[in-house]
Amino acid sequence: MADHALPRPTDNAFVGESVYGGSHEATYAGVTSFMRRRLTRDLTGVDLVVWGIPFDAAVSNRPGTRFGPQAVRRASAIFDGDPQYPFQADPFETLAVVDYGDCALDYGYHQEVPGEIERQAGAILDAGCHLFSIGGDHFVTLPLLRAHAARHGPLALVQFDAHQDTWPDRAGRLDHGSFVGRAVKEGIVDPQRSIQIGIRTHAPETFGIEIIGGDDVERLGVDGVTHRILDRVGTGAAYMTFDIDCLDPAFAPGTGTPVAGGLTSREAMIILRGLGGLEFVGGDVVEVSPPYDHADITAIAGSTVAMSYIGMQAQRRRDGGAPRT
Repeated sequence: MADHALPRPTDNAFVGESVYGGSHEATYAGVTSFMRRRLTRDLTGVDLVVWGIPFDAAVSNRPGTRFGPQAVRRASAIFDGDPQYPFQADPFETLAVVDYGDCALDYGYHQEVPGEIERQAGAILDAGCHLFSIGGDHFVTLPLLRAHAARHGPLALVQFDAHQDTWPDRAGRLDHGSFVGRAVKEGIVDPQRSIQIGIRTHAPETFGIEIIGGDDVERLGVDGVTHRILDRVGTGAAYMTFDIDCLDPAFAPGTGTPVAGGLTSREAMIILRGLGGLEFVGGDVVEVSPPYDHADITAIAGSTVAMSYIGMQAQRRRDGGAPRT
């Protein structure tokens, strides 16, 4: 009989021997973590943590983003073990990355959610790890910004979105449409260094944040948009948040508040990958709602955003820098 190599290993999320390198596991088998990273709460020697926040009680339209972290993880399995486009490298040969699982939340006590997200995110940051989170609705970004700003001071916000999320609110309100205004009022976001890309709705206030509308992306082109972002943010700590409804519904139908006229997946990825020189201290992708998705279109887009962000951090390390934590 012919000699055959041992079958591909499965469940790298549990039994992988190293937090570096790809697992080369079949994309359709095994326990799914983000890009087959080890599922662990042990952050010893870890550079970057991927963390899910399954919360969607602050939506104004369609729910379902509590299932977003699961869907993005499932869609990410196809990326494992290969050099990632366009970085021409496996990011996990450079960065030690783990999947930390999901934020622990009690669905019966919504008012405790912001504090729990901030507290648990803070513990990850205090371990010296760079944090990338998967939502969840866009409200979860507010406690994430609080946790990061507590360690870095006011942040430049780079927000990919169809909505400004600056609607008026009252203290204590959980609302995915007002968190940016709240963050500016709290002094954790510096509006003079912040920018929103892909906006296709109007809110009463901008709070001084620069806006690149959906139509502007077509007129400026991806290089023009990238340069506007780099010029606006400059140097200093920045946070990237990517609401998947920044994309046109043709590319992201599975989201709570879709708006026509958005970016294509290709436009968004080119712009995002051009921001590797910014001092990102953290980031997230939010608003993936699998119940409204088809053929994992939106989950694939969300996982690609996450992969691209990690790829940027790995490229920064290869170029002699390091992801800021």
